[in-house]
Amino acid sequence: MSRRDLDRPILALAPMADVTNAAFRRIIAKYGKPDVMFMEFVSCDGLCSAGQKNLLPILKFTKKERPIVAQVFGAKPENFYESAKLIKKLGFDGIDINMGCPDKKVIKQGAGAALMQNHELAKKIIKETKKGAGNIPVSIKTRIGYDKYDKKEFKKWLMALLEEKLAAIIIHARTKKEMSLVPARWDVVAEAVKIRDKFFGDKKDKTLILGNGDVQSVADAKEKARISSADGVMIGRAVFGNPWLFLNAQKTNFEKLSVLFEHTKLFEKINKGRKFDVMKKHFKSYVSGFPGAKELRIKLMISKNAEDVEKIILSFLQSVYSKIF
Repeated sequence: MSRRDLDRPILALAPMADVTNAAFRRIIAKYGKPDVMFMEFVSCDGLCSAGQKNLLPILKFTKKERPIVAQVFGAKPENFYESAKLIKKLGFDGIDINMGCPDKKVIKQGAGAALMQNHELAKKIIKETKKGAGNIPVSIKTRIGYDKYDKKEFKKWLMALLEEKLAAIIIHARTKKEMSLVPARWDVVAEAVKIRDKFFGDKKDKTLILGNGDVQSVADAKEKARISSADGVMIGRAVFGNPWLFLNAQKTNFEKLSVLFEHTKLFEKINKGRKFDVMKKHFKSYVSGFPGAKELRIKLMISKNAEDVEKIILSFLQSVYSKIF
Protein backbone atom coordinates (compact mmCIF):
# COMPACT_ATOMS: atom_id res chain seq x y z
CA MET A 1 0.00 0.00 0.00
CA SER A 2 1.21 3.48 -0.86
CA ARG A 3 0.05 6.63 0.86
CA ARG A 4 -0.85 7.82 -2.66
CA ASP A 5 -3.43 5.05 -3.04
CA LEU A 6 -5.86 6.67 -0.60
CA ASP A 7 -8.56 9.13 -1.65
CA ARG A 8 -8.60 12.58 -0.08
CA PRO A 9 -9.36 13.45 2.58
CA ILE A 10 -7.86 10.38 4.22
CA LEU A 11 -9.90 9.33 7.26
CA ALA A 12 -7.86 7.56 9.93
CA LEU A 13 -8.61 5.88 13.25
CA ALA A 14 -6.40 7.46 15.90
CA PRO A 15 -4.01 5.41 18.06
CA MET A 16 -5.30 5.42 21.64
CA ALA A 17 -3.72 3.57 24.55
CA ASP A 18 -5.93 0.77 25.92
CA VAL A 19 -8.55 1.65 23.30
CA THR A 20 -7.46 0.81 19.76
CA ASN A 21 -6.54 -2.72 20.77
CA ALA A 22 -7.23 -5.77 18.59
CA ALA A 23 -10.84 -6.27 19.75
CA PHE A 24 -11.85 -2.67 19.13
CA ARG A 25 -10.14 -2.55 15.74
CA ARG A 26 -11.91 -5.71 14.60
CA ILE A 27 -15.25 -4.26 15.63
CA ILE A 28 -14.44 -1.06 13.73
CA ALA A 29 -13.29 -3.06 10.69
CA LYS A 30 -16.59 -4.96 10.71
CA TYR A 31 -19.02 -2.08 11.22
CA GLY A 32 -17.35 1.04 9.83
CA LYS A 33 -13.83 0.71 8.49
CA PRO A 34 -11.79 3.93 8.00
CA ASP A 35 -9.22 4.46 5.23
CA VAL A 36 -6.39 3.51 7.60
CA MET A 37 -6.13 2.24 11.17
CA PHE A 38 -3.50 3.09 13.78
CA MET A 39 -3.09 0.71 16.72
CA GLU A 40 -2.29 1.61 20.33
CA PHE A 41 1.35 2.49 20.87
CA VAL A 42 4.04 0.02 21.89
CA SER A 43 7.34 0.72 23.64
CA CYS A 44 10.45 0.31 21.48
CA ASP A 45 12.44 -0.40 24.65
CA GLY A 46 9.99 -3.16 25.49
CA LEU A 47 10.21 -4.66 22.02
CA CYS A 48 14.01 -4.77 22.38
CA SER A 49 13.96 -6.50 25.76
CA ALA A 50 12.98 -9.80 27.33
CA GLY A 51 9.52 -8.32 27.65
CA GLN A 52 9.00 -8.53 23.90
CA LYS A 53 6.97 -11.73 24.25
CA ASN A 54 4.41 -9.83 26.34
CA LEU A 55 4.09 -7.08 23.73
CA LEU A 56 3.87 -9.19 20.58
CA PRO A 57 0.17 -10.04 21.17
CA ILE A 58 -0.58 -6.30 20.96
CA LEU A 59 0.95 -6.28 17.47
CA LYS A 60 -1.35 -8.97 16.10
CA PHE A 61 -3.84 -7.90 13.44
CA THR A 62 -6.12 -9.37 10.79
CA LYS A 63 -6.27 -8.78 7.04
CA LYS A 64 -9.62 -7.00 7.46
CA GLU A 65 -7.88 -4.26 9.44
CA ARG A 66 -5.57 -3.29 6.57
CA PRO A 67 -4.13 -0.83 5.88
CA ILE A 68 -2.84 -0.77 9.44
CA VAL A 69 -0.06 1.25 11.06
CA ALA A 70 1.88 0.29 14.19
CA GLN A 71 2.70 3.16 16.53
CA VAL A 72 5.83 3.09 18.68
CA PHE A 73 7.39 5.33 21.33
CA GLY A 74 10.74 5.66 23.03
CA ALA A 75 13.90 7.75 23.07
CA LYS A 76 16.68 5.38 21.95
CA PRO A 77 17.38 5.52 18.19
CA GLU A 78 18.91 2.03 18.13
CA ASN A 79 15.73 0.54 19.57
CA PHE A 80 13.63 2.27 16.91
CA TYR A 81 15.79 0.60 14.26
CA GLU A 82 15.27 -2.87 15.73
CA SER A 83 11.56 -2.25 16.36
CA ALA A 84 11.07 -1.04 12.79
CA LYS A 85 12.67 -4.20 11.43
CA LEU A 86 10.33 -6.30 13.57
CA ILE A 87 7.25 -4.30 12.55
CA LYS A 88 8.17 -4.69 8.89
CA LYS A 89 8.62 -8.43 9.39
CA LEU A 90 5.19 -8.65 11.01
CA GLY A 91 3.66 -7.22 7.82
CA PHE A 92 2.42 -3.79 8.87
CA ASP A 93 1.56 -1.20 6.23
CA GLY A 94 3.32 1.61 8.07
CA ILE A 95 5.11 2.76 11.23
CA ASP A 96 4.14 5.85 13.19
CA ILE A 97 6.44 7.43 15.79
CA ASN A 98 4.69 9.00 18.75
CA MET A 99 6.13 12.46 19.36
CA GLY A 100 3.11 13.95 21.07
CA CYS A 101 2.04 11.81 24.04
CA PRO A 102 1.64 14.01 27.16
CA ASP A 103 1.71 11.13 29.68
CA LYS A 104 4.15 11.91 32.50
CA LYS A 105 5.70 8.42 32.45
CA VAL A 106 6.37 8.71 28.72
CA ILE A 107 7.74 12.26 29.04
CA LYS A 108 10.08 11.14 31.85
CA GLN A 109 11.71 8.72 29.40
CA GLY A 110 12.42 11.58 27.00
CA ALA A 111 9.80 10.09 24.67
CA GLY A 112 6.45 11.26 23.30
CA ALA A 113 6.00 15.03 23.42
CA ALA A 114 9.42 15.41 25.09
CA LEU A 115 11.00 14.87 21.66
CA MET A 116 9.53 18.20 20.55
CA GLN A 117 12.19 19.79 22.73
CA ASN A 118 15.02 17.69 21.31
CA HIS A 119 15.06 18.10 17.53
CA GLU A 120 18.43 16.42 17.10
CA LEU A 121 17.34 13.25 18.89
CA ALA A 122 13.99 13.27 17.06
CA LYS A 123 15.77 13.37 13.70
CA LYS A 124 18.10 10.51 14.71
CA ILE A 125 15.08 8.45 15.73
CA ILE A 126 13.39 9.09 12.39
CA LYS A 127 16.51 8.14 10.44
CA GLU A 128 16.94 4.88 12.35
CA THR A 129 13.24 4.04 12.01
CA LYS A 130 13.32 4.62 8.25
CA LYS A 131 16.46 2.50 7.97
CA GLY A 132 14.79 -0.38 9.80
CA ALA A 133 11.45 0.07 8.02
CA GLY A 134 12.84 -0.32 4.54
CA ASN A 135 10.11 0.37 2.01
CA ILE A 136 7.16 0.81 4.38
CA PRO A 137 6.03 4.39 5.15
CA VAL A 138 7.13 6.14 8.33
CA SER A 139 5.02 8.89 9.87
CA ILE A 140 5.03 11.10 12.98
CA LYS A 141 2.17 12.03 15.29
CA THR A 142 2.93 15.21 17.19
CA ARG A 143 1.41 18.38 18.68
CA ILE A 144 1.52 22.13 18.02
CA GLY A 145 3.70 22.88 21.04
CA TYR A 146 4.97 21.73 24.39
CA ASP A 147 3.78 24.10 27.14
CA LYS A 148 2.39 26.69 24.72
CA TYR A 149 1.89 27.34 21.03
CA ASP A 150 4.57 29.59 19.59
CA LYS A 151 4.39 30.15 15.84
CA LYS A 152 8.16 30.38 15.35
CA GLU A 153 8.92 27.37 17.52
CA PHE A 154 6.24 25.30 15.82
CA LYS A 155 7.66 26.18 12.41
CA LYS A 156 11.16 25.14 13.54
CA TRP A 157 9.79 21.82 14.77
CA LEU A 158 7.75 21.20 11.64
CA MET A 159 10.68 22.09 9.39
CA ALA A 160 12.90 19.63 11.28
CA LEU A 161 10.34 16.91 10.59
CA LEU A 162 9.81 17.89 6.95
CA GLU A 163 13.54 17.64 6.32
CA GLU A 164 13.31 13.92 7.05
CA LYS A 165 10.93 13.34 4.11
CA LEU A 166 8.34 11.45 6.14
CA ALA A 167 5.31 9.80 4.56
CA ALA A 168 2.99 11.81 6.81
CA ILE A 169 2.86 14.12 9.79
CA ILE A 170 -0.25 13.92 11.95
CA ILE A 171 -0.81 17.06 13.99
CA HIS A 172 -2.88 16.96 17.15
CA ALA A 173 -3.88 20.62 17.17
CA ARG A 174 -3.21 21.22 20.87
CA THR A 175 -0.08 21.53 22.99
CA LYS A 176 1.25 18.87 25.33
CA LYS A 177 0.12 20.95 28.32
CA GLU A 178 -3.40 21.40 26.93
CA MET A 179 -3.83 17.63 26.43
CA SER A 180 -7.44 17.45 25.18
CA LEU A 181 -8.86 20.07 27.55
CA VAL A 182 -9.19 23.01 25.14
CA PRO A 183 -10.56 23.38 21.59
CA ALA A 184 -8.24 22.10 18.88
CA ARG A 185 -6.60 24.83 16.76
CA TRP A 186 -7.22 23.83 13.17
CA ASP A 187 -5.83 27.16 12.02
CA VAL A 188 -2.41 25.81 13.02
CA VAL A 189 -3.02 22.72 10.89
CA ALA A 190 -3.77 25.06 7.97
CA GLU A 191 -0.52 26.91 8.69
CA ALA A 192 1.36 23.59 8.71
CA VAL A 193 0.00 22.79 5.25
CA LYS A 194 1.27 26.14 3.96
CA ILE A 195 4.71 25.52 5.46
CA ARG A 196 4.78 22.04 3.91
CA ASP A 197 3.76 23.36 0.48
CA LYS A 198 6.43 26.06 0.57
CA PHE A 199 9.06 23.54 1.69
CA PHE A 200 8.36 21.06 -1.13
CA GLY A 201 7.49 23.59 -3.81
CA ASP A 202 6.41 21.93 -7.06
CA LYS A 203 7.47 18.44 -6.01
CA LYS A 204 4.64 15.93 -6.21
CA ASP A 205 5.77 13.53 -3.48
CA LYS A 206 5.08 15.79 -0.50
CA THR A 207 4.78 14.70 3.11
CA LEU A 208 1.09 14.34 3.89
CA ILE A 209 -0.41 16.50 6.63
CA LEU A 210 -3.28 15.09 8.68
CA GLY A 211 -5.10 17.01 11.38
CA ASN A 212 -6.46 15.65 14.66
CA GLY A 213 -8.67 17.08 17.39
CA ASP A 214 -12.38 17.69 18.11
CA VAL A 215 -13.64 15.78 15.06
CA GLN A 216 -17.19 14.60 15.70
CA SER A 217 -18.27 12.95 12.45
CA VAL A 218 -17.29 12.18 8.87
CA ALA A 219 -18.99 15.38 7.71
CA ASP A 220 -17.08 17.35 10.34
CA ALA A 221 -13.82 15.67 9.29
CA LYS A 222 -14.36 16.57 5.65
CA GLU A 223 -15.19 20.15 6.56
CA LYS A 224 -12.07 20.49 8.73
CA ALA A 225 -9.99 19.02 5.92
CA ARG A 226 -11.52 21.52 3.50
CA ILE A 227 -10.90 24.62 5.59
CA SER A 228 -7.35 23.57 6.56
CA SER A 229 -6.41 22.00 3.19
CA ALA A 230 -5.12 18.98 5.15
CA ASP A 231 -4.66 15.73 3.25
CA GLY A 232 -6.60 13.88 5.89
CA VAL A 233 -8.14 13.79 9.32
CA MET A 234 -7.58 11.47 12.26
CA ILE A 235 -10.57 10.68 14.47
CA GLY A 236 -10.22 9.50 18.06
CA ARG A 237 -12.70 9.96 20.90
CA ALA A 238 -15.76 10.35 18.65
CA VAL A 239 -15.55 6.68 17.69
CA PHE A 240 -16.05 5.53 21.31
CA GLY A 241 -19.30 3.57 21.42
CA ASN A 242 -19.85 4.35 17.74
CA PRO A 243 -18.07 1.80 15.53
CA TRP A 244 -20.35 2.94 12.69
CA LEU A 245 -18.88 6.46 12.69
CA PHE A 246 -16.79 6.07 9.53
CA LEU A 247 -19.88 4.84 7.65
CA ASN A 248 -21.81 7.86 8.90
CA ALA A 249 -24.60 5.53 10.07
CA GLN A 250 -27.08 5.93 12.91
CA LYS A 251 -27.94 2.91 15.06
CA THR A 252 -30.61 2.08 17.62
CA ASN A 253 -29.87 1.64 21.30
CA PHE A 254 -30.62 -2.07 20.94
CA GLU A 255 -28.00 -2.37 18.19
CA LYS A 256 -25.48 -0.50 20.36
CA LEU A 257 -26.03 -2.87 23.28
CA SER A 258 -25.76 -5.86 20.96
CA VAL A 259 -22.41 -4.67 19.60
CA LEU A 260 -21.24 -3.78 23.12
CA PHE A 261 -21.70 -7.43 24.09
CA GLU A 262 -20.03 -8.60 20.88
CA HIS A 263 -17.11 -6.24 21.57
CA THR A 264 -16.86 -7.50 25.16
CA LYS A 265 -16.77 -11.16 24.11
CA LEU A 266 -14.12 -10.42 21.51
CA PHE A 267 -12.04 -8.48 24.03
CA GLU A 268 -12.14 -11.38 26.48
CA LYS A 269 -11.26 -13.90 23.78
CA ILE A 270 -8.29 -11.96 22.41
CA ASN A 271 -6.97 -10.40 25.62
CA LYS A 272 -6.93 -13.31 28.04
CA GLY A 273 -4.08 -11.86 30.07
CA ARG A 274 -5.37 -8.29 30.06
CA LYS A 275 -7.39 -6.71 32.86
CA PHE A 276 -11.12 -6.66 32.12
CA ASP A 277 -11.26 -3.07 33.41
CA VAL A 278 -9.68 -1.95 30.12
CA MET A 279 -12.92 -2.95 28.38
CA LYS A 280 -14.93 -0.81 30.79
CA LYS A 281 -13.57 2.34 29.15
CA HIS A 282 -16.14 1.74 26.42
CA PHE A 283 -19.23 1.17 28.58
CA LYS A 284 -20.17 4.82 29.09
CA SER A 285 -19.95 5.54 25.36
CA TYR A 286 -22.09 2.60 24.32
CA VAL A 287 -24.59 3.07 27.15
CA SER A 288 -25.91 6.63 27.14
CA GLY A 289 -28.79 8.75 25.88
CA PHE A 290 -31.72 6.49 26.76
CA PRO A 291 -33.92 5.86 29.84
CA GLY A 292 -32.18 3.68 32.38
CA ALA A 293 -28.74 4.14 30.82
CA LYS A 294 -27.15 5.44 34.02
CA GLU A 295 -28.42 2.54 36.11
CA LEU A 296 -27.31 0.07 33.44
CA ARG A 297 -23.82 1.59 33.36
CA ILE A 298 -23.49 1.32 37.14
CA LYS A 299 -24.24 -2.39 36.94
CA LEU A 300 -21.90 -2.92 33.99
CA MET A 301 -19.04 -1.19 35.78
CA ILE A 302 -19.00 -3.88 38.48
CA SER A 303 -19.01 -6.73 35.95
CA LYS A 304 -16.00 -9.04 35.98
CA ASN A 305 -16.27 -10.75 32.59
CA ALA A 306 -18.28 -11.07 29.37
CA GLU A 307 -20.71 -13.49 31.00
CA ASP A 308 -21.61 -10.86 33.60
CA VAL A 309 -22.09 -8.26 30.86
CA GLU A 310 -24.43 -10.57 28.94
CA LYS A 311 -26.58 -11.24 32.00
CA ILE A 312 -26.80 -7.55 32.89
CA ILE A 313 -27.75 -6.49 29.35
CA LEU A 314 -30.33 -9.29 28.95
CA SER A 315 -31.88 -8.42 32.31
CA PHE A 316 -32.10 -4.76 31.27
CA LEU A 317 -33.71 -5.60 27.92
CA GLN A 318 -36.22 -7.93 29.55
CA SER A 319 -37.27 -5.19 31.94
CA VAL A 320 -37.63 -2.71 29.05
CA TYR A 321 -39.74 -5.06 26.93
CA SER A 322 -41.91 -6.09 29.87
CA LYS A 323 -42.83 -2.43 30.36
CA ILE A 324 -43.68 -2.05 26.67
CA PHE A 325 -45.83 -5.19 26.45
